[in-house]
Order: sequence, then structure tokens, then C-alpha cells
Amino acid sequence: MENVEKIILGIDPGTQILGYSIIEVVDEKPHVVVLDVLYLKKIADFNLRIRKIFDSTLRIIDTFHPDHLAIEAPFFGKNVQSMLKLGRAQGVAIAAAMSRDLSFSEYEPATIKQTVTGNGTAAKEQVAMMLRSILQFPDQPQYYDATDALAVAYTCYMERFNPLADIRNQLVIKKKRPTKSRRQSWADFVTQNPEIIEN
Repeated sequence: MENVEKIILGIDPGTQILGYSIIEVVDEKPHVVVLDVLYLKKIADFNLRIRKIFDSTLRIIDTFHPDHLAIEAPFFGKNVQSMLKLGRAQGVAIAAAMSRDLSFSEYEPATIKQTVTGNGTAAKEQVAMMLRSILQFPDQPQYYDATDALAVAYTCYMERFNPLADIRNQLVIKKKRPTKSRRQSWADFVTQNPEIIEN
């Protein structure tokens, strides 16, 4: 019998097309369950689009019962209005998750690309191709927003639920820890070696 350890919901927020995916971690390995988009372009009223994102996120959560939401952070581009709209789409998706007591984490686009392809500036096509190679889903969806959402979920798996994640995090912490100078004052030596001084 399969041992489903974690279910991750990945969301690539958007006000025209929102990508979403579900990954199940079974016996410590990720498997794609859902890879799809929420098509919002036909909804003219922006407020109704935001409401649709909220309601649809709730529906996805109630259907698949994920343990965690992984969501892409808005890209800071030159168009301020687009950035604000993306922020609202992300915010209502997070609000929907929180209303179901779901934990969440946010990932920068460059971090996601780096995790999936090893290149923080990779194109969407490269990300999708690498994910197909890793996760073995059959066909590329019509919109790259879906594979972008899968990339977010996969990044979350690698950072939080991969069995090697703890080892990798410990190595990172060790690298960041400052090394002590080999030079020590006499006072430091006495403090660290009281048994030698006493004898």
C-alpha cells in the first residue's frame, strides 16, 4: 500500500491565467497528481477574478487536502500595475489557504528556476522540459503557467520534504558559520583549558 507522506499544492499566481498543481510525496518520492490552470481572461470584472481565485483555491484545497501551499512570489518588473495585480492574486490564494489552516511558503522565481534547472535565469520551456524529465508526466500542458506551478511545488518538495533536505540544510549552515581564528589570546586559552592550568 502506498504511503502518502505529504501533499503539496503549488500555485503560480496570475489574474489572467493562474497555474496550479498537486504533488504527492509517496515513499519519499514526488508524483504529479494535478497539472492545470484557472483561465480567468473571460471574466471582465477584476474583482470577480479575485473572487474566482479565492473560491477556486478553496475548492482545490477541499478536494485534494494538501498539507502545504507553495506559491511563487510576484515578479518585480517595470509595470507597477501588473505587479500590484499579481500581488492581489497571490494574496487571495494565501488567504484561502490560511482559512483552511494550511501552512504556506513563498519562493522567488530565480530560486525556483535554480532548483529545477540549475540556472536561475532559465526560460519557461527549459523549466517545463526538466520537470518532465524528473517527474515523468506525459504531456506538456497548453499553458506554461501550469508547469510553473509544478516548479513551485517541486521547489517546496526539494527544500522542505526531500529526505536529503535536512542534510543539505546542515551543510549550508556549516558553510555560513564563521570559522574561528587559530590565534588565541592567553586569556582565551586559560578559559578553554582550565584543567591544564590547575595542574
